[in-house]
Amino acid sequence: MSLQSRHLMTLFLTLHPAFELGRTPAGSRRIFPVSGGHFRGDRLKGEVSPLIGSDLLLGREDGTFQQDVRLLLAADDGGLILMTYRGVRRSSPAVDERLARGEVVDPSEYYLRTTPYFETAAPQHAWLNQIVAVAQGGRRPGGVEYDVFEIL
Repeated sequence: MSLQSRHLMTLFLTLHPAFELGRTPAGSRRIFPVSGGHFRGDRLKGEVSPLIGSDLLLGREDGTFQQDVRLLLAADDGGLILMTYRGVRRSSPAVDERLARGEVVDPSEYYLRTTPYFETAAPQHAWLNQIVAVAQGGRRPGGVEYDVFEIL
């Protein structure tokens, strides 16, 4: 059996410069505050709040980066949606260096996958509380972009 999905939205996050916490007991920690963005899909569209959002990025011993993200999505119809996701980015050391310098790197050169979950009290978006989603993404100038898919 194979998983089926349908496109939920394309999400673009703009980011402030990272805070480098350095080496912690958990690993190398960097915090990326989210400064805004937008999301667009057939059933869902709006803006990413510039006031609530961050990625608590953890550099692990195996060279993999683990994401822990919280965002507030403000749908065009006024509904507020909390989006959280965890994810993994892995790449070669050369690609890591290029990304760290802010270079545009084709997403096919590295692995960036996340598992978003949604929480809302908005009746028109209550269906989001009951789905599982996956996303694949990549860094873009000024931020990061994901294609988010609902697993059917």
